[in-house]
Amino acid sequence: MPSRFGEIAFTPEVKAVQEKRGSRQTYERYVNNSAANDTITPKIAEFIARLEGFYLGTISSNGYPYIQFRGGAPGFLKILDEKTLGFADFSGNLQYITVGNLSANNKAFLFLMDYRHRQRIKIWGKAECIEGDRELIARLQVPDYPAQIERAILFHVEATSENCPQHIPIRYSQREVEAAIAPLKARIAELESQLSDR
Repeated sequence: MPSRFGEIAFTPEVKAVQEKRGSRQTYERYVNNSAANDTITPKIAEFIARLEGFYLGTISSNGYPYIQFRGGAPGFLKILDEKTLGFADFSGNLQYITVGNLSANNKAFLFLMDYRHRQRIKIWGKAECIEGDRELIARLQVPDYPAQIERAILFHVEATSENCPQHIPIRYSQREVEAAIAPLKARIAELESQLSDR
């Protein structure tokens, strides 16, 4: 089966530019000889489990893209099965742009970045908002996070693509920095204690 990424991303317009620039033949072979890349593999699942945020893209009815950052504790983007991701949608600024966009056009895009390990994964699919499903909302609940969940958002995976790390800056989250310096703080406290006992 050809790569679903190529089938979705390489539109006639993209193919025309590739042809003009001399890369069409290479990408034609890539699409035809690659795996389908249309599921959440164990490798991607491991990547998702450590994320503290991602970017969600939707399309408005006037044709403009809308990209929103979603953040949370690692594991807040949940893998429900090999073709479905889900997350809790909390009360926010009440603009409802993503919710409104999905009501008219369910095509969506996830851009997953792990700055620390300089990795990124792109996922194309369709998304839906689900309200009132207590069982689903319970599955997507984030432990120890008190905000009210307004709805669940499910993302149905159609294609994935991993990118090379070139030009991704290395960045650490506050949680990662705190974990890295905790042993140093403990050692400083120990040394200070030894000095005060003299």
